[in-house]
Amino acid sequence: MENKISSHSLTQAFNLLKYTFTIVPIVAGADKFTNLLTDWTQYINPSIESLLPFSASVFMMIVGVIEIIAGIIVLKKTEIGGYIVAGWLTVIALAFLISFNYVDVAVRDIVMAIAALSMAKISKVIE
Repeated sequence: MENKISSHSLTQAFNLLKYTFTIVPIVAGADKFTNLLTDWTQYINPSIESLLPFSASVFMMIVGVIEIIAGIIVLKKTEIGGYIVAGWLTVIALAFLISFNYVDVAVRDIVMAIAALSMAKISKVIE
């Protein structure tokens, strides 16, 4: 007996990933302007913060704009957006691991990067 995933199940999984990686980056990006969910500046490595030509809050607003754009790209061009989000999350995770700060967040971001990469790969079949 062959074990095949149904086309419907694959489409459901893809859509769940697509809308998750559309909504989460947009919400997290928008929150960089309001800090309702958390104070995002706490996640900046102090050695990097000292090199910035502007305040930590301005840096996080720039990050927020990038995340909002990434979420929109996932919605419109899922494969490309998936690779962008996977790369972005990997860079963030590596920054945390290098400084050995927020290792739990780094691990979470690596798992999310793997999911975004998987979404990008599945989009080749679905879209």
